Amino acid sequence: MSALAATLRAARGMAHKADLHALLPGLHSGAHIRIGDDCAAIPDGDGYLLLAIEGFVADFVESDPYFAGYCGVMVNASDVYSMGGRPIAVVDALWSDGAKTAAPAMRGLADAARIYGIPVVGGHTNMRAETGQLAVAILGRAHKLLTSFDAMPGDKLVAAIDLRGSFRAESPYWDASSGKRPEDLRAALNIMPMLAESGLCRAAKDISMAGLVGTALMLCESSNIGLKIHLDAIPRPATIPIDRWLTMFPSYGFLLAVAAADQPAVLRSFAAVGITAAAIGTCDNTQRLMLEGPEGSDIFWDLNETPFMGVRHVDA
Repeated sequence: MSALAATLRAARGMAHKADLHALLPGLHSGAHIRIGDDCAAIPDGDGYLLLAIEGFVADFVESDPYFAGYCGVMVNASDVYSMGGRPIAVVDALWSDGAKTAAPAMRGLADAARIYGIPVVGGHTNMRAETGQLAVAILGRAHKLLTSFDAMPGDKLVAAIDLRGSFRAESPYWDASSGKRPEDLRAALNIMPMLAESGLCRAAKDISMAGLVGTALMLCESSNIGLKIHLDAIPRPATIPIDRWLTMFPSYGFLLAVAAADQPAVLRSFAAVGITAAAIGTCDNTQRLMLEGPEGSDIFWDLNETPFMGVRHVDA
């Protein structure tokens, strides 16, 4: 267990999130918008505008430019849906050394925009840069908001992951989108705003590059709670080693905090669209993230001693 925990703590995605602790305490919106959610939630009329951006590491853009462009839409869409919203449009910023990288990245962006039904309405392109880089921003709207700040002790932690995919070569990217019918992909994502609007989900996050455990840690910090995660309960293909699975980025993956009484209805909702979902843990008030497996249990992170991203300290 300690070896697995050490592997997860050393993962690249975890480091990228932990780096933010040096920056976030000095960042205040001044507009009562909490920092640390998957999107900025801006009050607007009877709901919220949702605004988010994703930047992609240069080696990903260089090695798999088509899928990087595709992820520009897919990943941002997940951020919006995780907060109970529906996407409206995206814009992109692409730098490349000529069309060799730019063309497949743009094809991926356009294909995903068509498949997910989210138009690309503008952006910035520079094909005379020394290196390739891609960032994509999204606008969405939520009628009933899901945040990272509202999980409570006693809530059940539900993981919902589309297992019907495969890794792209040796990368940490689990592709459960390519080849799927657009209507099926959209129906699966629409479960999140449906759960929000029906009151069946209290808090949620999409599983980020920090992996499932890192995302759970972000939820703990934002909501000022602890968690005990049962590793054997996590939805996972039997052939994939758990250390690789817990450091992957899924095409479709969400963590939800739900009241125990609502858990059966939430699991049925995901099952109805072919998504594997399971209760993998319980929220408590310890501010510690515990991992429990066949070899025993381990304190993965103690937020009482070590902040992760520092989001509790910048809640406006």
